[in-house]
Amino acid sequence: MLRNLKLLPLILLLLGCSGASKNNAESMASRQLDFDAFGEYWYQGKAELNSYTLEQYRYGEKREGEAVLIFVTEDFSREKQVKLDKPQANEQDAQKVLKLNLTKKFVTGIYPYSMMLSVFTPVYDAVPAVKVTASSQEWCGHTFTQMNRQGGKYNAQLRSYFEKESDQQLTMDAMPEDNLWTLLRLDPKQIPTGDIRLIPALLDQRMMHEKLEEEDASIQIVAAPDSMGSFAAKDLQVLEVKYKDYPRELRIFYTSAFPYEIAGWEEVRTIRNGEKETSRATRKAKLITDYWTKNSNTDEILRQNLKLD
Repeated sequence: MLRNLKLLPLILLLLGCSGASKNNAESMASRQLDFDAFGEYWYQGKAELNSYTLEQYRYGEKREGEAVLIFVTEDFSREKQVKLDKPQANEQDAQKVLKLNLTKKFVTGIYPYSMMLSVFTPVYDAVPAVKVTASSQEWCGHTFTQMNRQGGKYNAQLRSYFEKESDQQLTMDAMPEDNLWTLLRLDPKQIPTGDIRLIPALLDQRMMHEKLEEEDASIQIVAAPDSMGSFAAKDLQVLEVKYKDYPRELRIFYTSAFPYEIAGWEEVRTIRNGEKETSRATRKAKLITDYWTKNSNTDEILRQNLKLD
């Protein structure tokens, strides 16, 4: 157990998660975390892999697919906002982040969609995600969005195959909806509730070709009304996001106890005549592993453990 908070930076170094600089250590109190439990779970030198059965609406029809959530802590450059190769060489530039990689894959008729979201949220500094990226690929073309937090705001770059969107540079001053996934895993109590300005989910914005801008929304955390996969309703809570004008709702089902595992989610899209399409994901399997070392043909059996096609 990590019983001595003052020793945490040294312990992280011994675990191979170096980069907790003096500034990091001094800012630990800025996030209200249970460092004993957090360190034991998130500083194993491994990632948490989660696979989901995906029901994704596209072009007015429900598609069957797969989604994967990958959560892992890593050392991140404050200046360059990229993963540090040698954090020990510049500890003042290093900060711990909880990274999410979310992937969705599904087929529409003859052609496939492949989508990916990445979120990088500081573990110790009480600030929103420092970087969010999203990409979407399908046979018509692909799009890419990147948001970097600089000077308290987000500088966004949007690159798209489609003429209506083309290349854009934007500045926005609101929390990204995508940041809620990582904040939830750090500690749901840190999520702001009530009325709030949000930048809607980048993958939704990309798929629906909505204008990228801040929107009025509300956030609440409630008890789960129903079970989700193998999780009983009594063990779950729901993070709900509703927008005032943007036609989207998000519900993330997660365990009420640490490490706040994500059992599944629902994305509700309001379409013509007030009708709603509900895309949902339900967890199939979970695996804790250093997946970046599992890259030989013999490691493909691990995909069976995750119930991936």
